Amino acid sequence: MNPGLCCCGIIPAMPVPPIATPLPASLPPVIFLMGPTASGKTALAVHLAERFPLEIISVDSALVYRDMDIGTAKPDAETLAQAPHHLLDIRDPADAYSAAAFRRDALALMQDIVARGQVPLLVGGTMLYFRALLQGLDDLPQADPALRTAIEHEADALGWPALHARLAQVDAETAARLAPNDAQRIGRALEVYRLSGQPMSALLTLRGSEPALAYRLLQLALIPTDRAQLHQRIAARFDAMLEAGLLDEVRRLRARYTLTPDLPAMRAVGYRQAWAHLDGETDAVAFREQAIAATRQLAKRQLTWLRSWPDVIRLDCLAEDYAAQAESCVRAHLQIIPVQTIPAAPS
Repeated sequence: MNPGLCCCGIIPAMPVPPIATPLPASLPPVIFLMGPTASGKTALAVHLAERFPLEIISVDSALVYRDMDIGTAKPDAETLAQAPHHLLDIRDPADAYSAAAFRRDALALMQDIVARGQVPLLVGGTMLYFRALLQGLDDLPQADPALRTAIEHEADALGWPALHARLAQVDAETAARLAPNDAQRIGRALEVYRLSGQPMSALLTLRGSEPALAYRLLQLALIPTDRAQLHQRIAARFDAMLEAGLLDEVRRLRARYTLTPDLPAMRAVGYRQAWAHLDGETDAVAFREQAIAATRQLAKRQLTWLRSWPDVIRLDCLAEDYAAQAESCVRAHLQIIPVQTIPAAPS
């Protein structure tokens, strides 16, 4: 075999760094399926779950919220009947859900899935959650409420884009991955820097080379070779969301829950712009344009993460045979597991 190819014949995104301790084949397998928004992750995950003993865990910071279905492109009832997803609808929109909470929940689910004789398939585009799962978050300083309040006062006076620019001066790597109005993550990154004197990105790279997960990992990423086609998909999907009643969904959320526009759920792409539109800040044309532009920026940030993500196999989500390529990778990953370690799922 060509040493530059993986077992399924796809070129990894970058050379795989040496692992301090080789992962034994006896470790249970786990699969990550990552990619930008509108790249087809859910459809591929369901396709794979129908063909292999997989259980899907959602890795999406918006899908955790109840009653946020249209704007998150949440799988519909028919899809969930085919392939149930974990970590959907587990929080009210008024509640917060952190990367640390995701890591705790996902690790517990992975253990349960393996105990059932299945293989965890983690699917989504919230790259911070994937990194938290792989590396943990314990190395970062604890939150400081007084400092956070001071940062929020700065934002009130200057605006979050100005604080994003300040973050870029001290931690360009983290700033490049965040939107200029991502108040929660910009505030946290500035808080970490001011508490520790070091950029968050530097602290996260100080962790050792030992894998944080006691699993044998396959990482797949859907990367479009033509960015323009991804942009077309994004626009078409948002138009479909509008047709399906996105604005009515946001109206119902505002009526049912005690919400403010600065809550994490309402800062999600699409919902933030819908909130502003319902408040009369934009007309219908500007609302649509701003939401599509914000979604494109989200995709760009996700691709920025994936460009530097180690040990990932890239699949062109625009290729006609990308699902077959993914099948080959998964089949090769599961083949080396002794048959007795994957008992049949209970009937």
